[in-house]
Amino acid sequence: MLKELIHSALVFIESLGVWGILLGLMLEVIPSELVLSFGGYLVSQGRVSFFWAIVFGTIGCVLQQIILYWIGRYGGRPFVEKYGKYLLLKPHFIDMAEKWFNKYGAGMVFTARFIPVVRQAISIPAGMARMPMLQFILYTMLGTIPWAILFVYLGRTLGSNWEQINEIAAPYMRPLIISGIILILLYIIFKVLTRNRKRSA
Repeated sequence: MLKELIHSALVFIESLGVWGILLGLMLEVIPSELVLSFGGYLVSQGRVSFFWAIVFGTIGCVLQQIILYWIGRYGGRPFVEKYGKYLLLKPHFIDMAEKWFNKYGAGMVFTARFIPVVRQAISIPAGMARMPMLQFILYTMLGTIPWAILFVYLGRTLGSNWEQINEIAAPYMRPLIISGIILILLYIIFKVLTRNRKRSA
């Protein structure tokens, strides 16, 4: 059943080209890594260009995060607790993202984009805190572009073997996650130092 759903979604994406990539990521019926990698496969087949796969992939990811932002802003925790399971958002990760956001501020929207799972969850507390939309979009876009480039590139490199993306991406994901953790730590240190300076003043 799941394989049939994924196959149908990919056939739909392929029929629409870059617009299919955008819609596939915006709706995220299947994981973004698969959609972006399949987009890379389409690049290898000459169906779309590498540049536009990145652009439409980034836009699709950002739109999906805006939807989660709106859910947090207008639905709040009651909506998440009731329907979060249908969005594959576990309460544990929402709680973690909310604590990070409330404690360290809007910059977490950028830094958390490099950590799997949390990169999705962080948008909901951003909406609940009514983070300015333009700031949210900017931070989300900056954190999404490297993700889109990586998986489209890997999908293009793999070509018809793009379905092996989970195995091939593993060596790249580890440094990406480590980089994300380092960014988060540096940001937290910056926020703590700034807070201490304000108290001293």
